[in-house]
Amino acid sequence: MTKSLITGTTGMVGSHLAEFLLKKGEEVYGTRRWRSRMDNCRGFEDKIIWVNMELIDAHSVRNAIEKIKPDVIYHLAAQSYVVDSLDEPTATIEINTLGTLHILETVKEMKKREGYNPIIHVCSSSEVYGQVKENEVPINENNQYRPASPYAIGKLGADMLARWYFEEYGLKTIRTRMFTHTGPRRGDVFVVSAFSKQIAKIEKGLQKPILKVGNLESVRTFADVRDTVQAYYLLTKHCKPGEVYNIGGSRTMKIGEMLKILLSFSPLKDKIKIEVDPKLLRKTDVTYQIPDTTKFKKETGWDSPIPLEKTLEDTLNYWREEIKR
Repeated sequence: MTKSLITGTTGMVGSHLAEFLLKKGEEVYGTRRWRSRMDNCRGFEDKIIWVNMELIDAHSVRNAIEKIKPDVIYHLAAQSYVVDSLDEPTATIEINTLGTLHILETVKEMKKREGYNPIIHVCSSSEVYGQVKENEVPINENNQYRPASPYAIGKLGADMLARWYFEEYGLKTIRTRMFTHTGPRRGDVFVVSAFSKQIAKIEKGLQKPILKVGNLESVRTFADVRDTVQAYYLLTKHCKPGEVYNIGGSRTMKIGEMLKILLSFSPLKDKIKIEVDPKLLRKTDVTYQIPDTTKFKKETGWDSPIPLEKTLEDTLNYWREEIKR
């Protein structure tokens, strides 16, 4: 039985990955902190073997990995909100880069001491590419880096560390640069969930029929989180250590077009007004993200079959249920 450790288990992606691996019959270990919210793991929380771990505490990371000795480490934990990274750059870099370093250093020392060398999936981000030029899309893995936030810089640091630890110490790191992915359990600061939560509150009379938005002209390629975790699983089974892979969906559109689809699922769609909130606009924004996923699909056969319409409707229904709690 494969023994898998997921960092960031209580987040959207981590919780879906844990649920997916449990269905595959794997032994799933999840990291959490004393302040972690467990809502995302509701219904299968007791099937996960929990371990307390704080990424920025090297002692904590070492203790967890030495105790578990997982066959696969899915390193998903991060300070993942770009806007917060602008206000908290030090904390973001510490978590996203230094936290990754602590994992890699622990495994390096264990490999040297006892030959332990698990597969380590280091989850980077499409944000490392920054604002690309029109002639650079679709974006492949060799595209220039132009990180446009402390979040993106922190992720690029983690990305490069993972590559270097493979080259220098032979650690079996595999990097992914995931493009926009969403679905049920996504935090309400992210665009699809932010819109969905507002619509759900409007439907219940908890908010005036005014939907606050940011830049609706940004172009994104959307993937469902449930397709994403399948991709991560296939990555650890079929892909080569030392390599980096773009992963993303197949539906590309402006945020405004996505919003129209999302609103179509609400009985109040004709009564809701759209209003731009200046606080939701960024001075430096990444507005043009279209991935080239040829490399990953060729090696794994992965696809993203869940239609965007289902992703959006499921996310809206998730928030309809959440605001009742």
